[in-house]
Amino acid sequence: MSQDIWDTMKEQPFTSYMDLALDEARAAAGRGEVPVGAVVVLGGRVLAREGNRVRELCDPTAHAEVLAIRAACRVIGSERLVGADLYVTLEPCPICAGAIAAARVGRLYYGAADPKSGGVAVGARVFSHPQCHHVPQVYEGIGGAQSEALLKQFFAARRGQP
Repeated sequence: MSQDIWDTMKEQPFTSYMDLALDEARAAAGRGEVPVGAVVVLGGRVLAREGNRVRELCDPTAHAEVLAIRAACRVIGSERLVGADLYVTLEPCPICAGAIAAARVGRLYYGAADPKSGGVAVGARVFSHPQCHHVPQVYEGIGGAQSEALLKQFFAARRGQP
């Protein structure tokens, strides 16, 4: 095997794109949306980055993950994101987990756990369901402290707490 082929086969060092997702979450909070951000990366290239736009678009499915998946699919001209990484600041809900499975996302990285509405580690556990046709690799807790702090600040401000 030639050295060039061997070099391209070596595992690339891990690079987190959670900071970009956090930027999108902050922008969502600035629009009055629940601060959740998502970034889709394929081969080290950012295909899409989005934040929640549920209120802005009057669309209950305009979650950051769904919007980022839609945009990334348009960029590559396919309904599948095979081998792509999805970074999201909050554990995906069942809607988003279903979209992640349908898009065949390769790896899911999420920050804060969502014990109330999560669909990955709690609640519906979409990827554990026998009818789930694709299960991504899941990595939780990346940027979790920052994601959780952002969410707590947002909801405290909505309740009028300091």
